Amino acid sequence: MRLRYSLTSPFARKVRTAAGHLGLPLELELADTLSDTDTLLVQNPLGKLPVLLDEGQKPLFDSPVILAYLDHKAGGGRIVPVDPEAKFASMRLEALADGIMDAALLVFYESRFRPEERRHPDWVARQRAKIDRTLTALEAEPPASGAEPTTGTIALACALGYVDLRLGDDWQADRPKLVAWLADFTARTPAYRDTAPPPA
Repeated sequence: MRLRYSLTSPFARKVRTAAGHLGLPLELELADTLSDTDTLLVQNPLGKLPVLLDEGQKPLFDSPVILAYLDHKAGGGRIVPVDPEAKFASMRLEALADGIMDAALLVFYESRFRPEERRHPDWVARQRAKIDRTLTALEAEPPASGAEPTTGTIALACALGYVDLRLGDDWQADRPKLVAWLADFTARTPAYRDTAPPPA
């Protein structure tokens, strides 16, 4: 399987972490989302990463679909829980984590791609508020430490790592339960450690 990705994409890190945990080898291939000629635009007309290419299959995107596919390739029930209650809890957590990543990306892109005179502080504050509210909700009810990784916990770890990378670690000051959970997940999941992005 071949993964089109970027080094800092938290969504690609989800896939790389999941594949590593499941023991599924990936051939990694960098893609340029800003290029009008990169084959990424054929593989995913949305031009978004990551994209998984597997022989005989149509390109797969986005990350929740890819993680479900990897679980299927690994025999099922590995990172997608079989029990319906646990499955939907994992899906809910993954959706929250993906929302954190989306908001953090928008904040970062505002400063990276928009000239300073055209930036919208109120809009950036709105995205940061989404992140803050979600982290506060997760602090009140964090995932259980010591459990096997699921699509939800993999996504959450990658979301927290991306917030650290792009927005700093201020979120940690008043969220000790999430900090402890992430430390436990990191220690127990070598594939997550191995996919850490380069420093910003």
